[in-house]
Amino acid sequence: MKKVLFKGSGVAVVTPFTDGGIDFETYGRLIDFQIESGTQAIISCGTTGESATLSESEHKSVISFAVERVNKRVPVIAGTGSNNTAHALEMSKFAQSAGADGLLVVTPYYNKTTQNGVVAHFHAIADSVNLPIMVYNVPARTGLDVLPATYAKLAKHENINCIKEANSNIGGLAKTISLAGDALNVYCGNDDEIVPFLSLGALGVVSVMANVAPRQVQDVCRLFFEGKIKESAELQISLIELCNALFCETNPTPVKYGVKLLGYGNGKVRLPLIEMEDKNRLETAMKKAGII
Repeated sequence: MKKVLFKGSGVAVVTPFTDGGIDFETYGRLIDFQIESGTQAIISCGTTGESATLSESEHKSVISFAVERVNKRVPVIAGTGSNNTAHALEMSKFAQSAGADGLLVVTPYYNKTTQNGVVAHFHAIADSVNLPIMVYNVPARTGLDVLPATYAKLAKHENINCIKEANSNIGGLAKTISLAGDALNVYCGNDDEIVPFLSLGALGVVSVMANVAPRQVQDVCRLFFEGKIKESAELQISLIELCNALFCETNPTPVKYGVKLLGYGNGKVRLPLIEMEDKNRLETAMKKAGII
């Protein structure tokens, strides 16, 4: 089995903004809140961190800040993916030099490469660094789905460590695990599917919901690992309304508003995302979950 990056809940942390840049004061407080609440890993500059609208200098500064603020309390996994392999390689090298513990690398989007192209893309990045890579598969956003046989090929590379699977294909996940075995660690990429993923052997979740409910998401995992499957499932089900509210509009618009309600930042997202329209739905769900 390859090295385990973390076990339990890792948060795909939001990037708080000011009118003209990054709100590092809020970002630092949010990181501290996550770790103090039991979150097992900080995933910086992913989709929820709005990496798509960060300038390169911002992207690098956010990764560096996260590494410094966390200060080895938990692993920091830096988002370094791109549909430009050369740029992904450059950002991955930077994250390694900044002290990140792992890399979150999304599949190349828009270009619509083949499955062999996926392998070539990830091998090029993995050959350039000495950090464990988490392959981030989110076909609803990228237009590309990594197939089980492709995962089995990727798993043979020593630096391709794990996957964040966000395609809601449980049968496909089972096939991937059957083909790759212990050579590929698995993390759930959808907050409404944590328990089903854990039941197939996943080590945890890369969570959006943990931004506003870090203790609860970690408890879903903890209870499962303690053998309290029924309690874990019941907690998962109790959070479904909150989860649905967090995805009623495009992520991270709702969760940005959610952390604002908790006192972390102003809720600002960058265009082309816009301010949340159905705020009442999220407020109601957070109150029902006992968060506010």
